[in-house]
Amino acid sequence: MMLPMRTTVRLDDELLEQLKAQARREEVSVTRLMNRALRAGLQAIGTRRRAQPAYRQRVRAMGAPRIALDKALALAATLEDEEIVRELAVRK
Repeated sequence: MMLPMRTTVRLDDELLEQLKAQARREEVSVTRLMNRALRAGLQAIGTRRRAQPAYRQRVRAMGAPRIALDKALALAATLEDEEIVRELAVRK
């Protein structure tokens, strides 16, 4: 059986007061309450990480491009202009 280890932990004053008050309500020692809280926190961290699977993007082959992609903005502008001309012709 492992013997408990002593260590020094620096806590915020407000947190220590909350721990002491909770320990009094539960009628347990601050040490026992801290051990329980730390175990629960570590388990929650481990559970949360396991519950989120890594995101995987599916890759699909699209074939070779049929247009020069470095001129995509110019092509988009030309297509937009052609659509505007077509819409104006329909209105007449």
